[in-house]
Amino acid sequence: MSDSSWGAPPSVGQAGYWGPAEGGPAQPAPGAVPAGPAYDAPEAHQTRPMPIVPDEPAYGSAQDGDRGTARRSGSLFQEFQDEFHPEPPQARTLPAENQNPEPMPDAHQPAPAPQKKSAGRDLSAAIGVGVGLGVVIVASLFVKKALFVGVIAVAVVVGLWELTSRLRERKEINAPLVPLAVGGAAMVVAGYVRGAEGAWVAMALTALAVLVWRMTESPEGYLKDVTAGVFAAFYVPFLATFVAMMLTASDGPWRVLTFLLLTVVSDTGAYAVGWRFGRHKLAPRISPGKTREGLAGAVLFAMVAGALCMEFLIDDGTWWQGLLLGLAVAASATLGDLGESMIKRDLGIKDMGTLLPGHGGIMDRLDSLLPTAPVVWLLLVVFVGSA
Repeated sequence: MSDSSWGAPPSVGQAGYWGPAEGGPAQPAPGAVPAGPAYDAPEAHQTRPMPIVPDEPAYGSAQDGDRGTARRSGSLFQEFQDEFHPEPPQARTLPAENQNPEPMPDAHQPAPAPQKKSAGRDLSAAIGVGVGLGVVIVASLFVKKALFVGVIAVAVVVGLWELTSRLRERKEINAPLVPLAVGGAAMVVAGYVRGAEGAWVAMALTALAVLVWRMTESPEGYLKDVTAGVFAAFYVPFLATFVAMMLTASDGPWRVLTFLLLTVVSDTGAYAVGWRFGRHKLAPRISPGKTREGLAGAVLFAMVAGALCMEFLIDDGTWWQGLLLGLAVAASATLGDLGESMIKRDLGIKDMGTLLPGHGGIMDRLDSLLPTAPVVWLLLVVFVGSA
């Protein structure tokens, strides 16, 4: 097929693809058949020439005006153009968000320096509050035993207030505070005066008082309220009673001091070793910050401190007893910390209170002390007796 079969450029005075020639429509010669487009000829159904589609310059050139619009219109020519003259990639319009992309970061930029580990609390405030509490406890412990019993009772009442407040706020559990506070303080005093028997009797009476007190309100939620109340009575004042029972021995202040020192040393060893060397999580679902390395540090520090305390502070104590005592304290303190972490995770809170800057609340300091108290009391009774 020759080039002319696709349509030739029109001559002067002849209508072509781009429309009539300049100067107006051409006048046909006298007697001649009026000329028309090639596709209007009678034999168009046999030859039907296709016009030559000129090569298009890239979009945006001087020729890309009305003619370009006409040249790209029509389904037949559009299909031909799409098939044989695809749109050049550089001429395609990018989406608005990609027209001015952000510059790519330099692959050779140095990686940011690793951030220094943070304790997550105000350490200066925590140390100051800890030292202040230590002074108050030691002073009351060695000045007069009854004064230290009063310190235990105050800590129990505040702890019960924090626990019941969080239960009410987060779970709508209304454990009655008044019978818990009165019964808890009485429980501590009964344990100091009458020993284990007095503590058990006070515990039973406190539970009964919780049941009766709650009867004055609506029956709705009664079971969960009294259950939480009995749990709170056992968890805070009853376990704290064993500290008062340690105090009744002839070397009672030194036993209590050993109990406090071993618990604090265990927590300190866990924190120091875990913060520096911690890699493997101990219980990630309960307390993601605790590690196995921290537990090892707690055991090591507590066993060393236990050997020293039993050898030099406790009458008739020996160093090997201190090793066993330190091991038991590390285990019970860790379990107590995890137990309260479980409670706080269920409540959806970080701390039980804000009373102690850098520490949280009273319950956040009693979490490891409370379950450790009966363990130390029992082992000391086994090792050196209760007198």
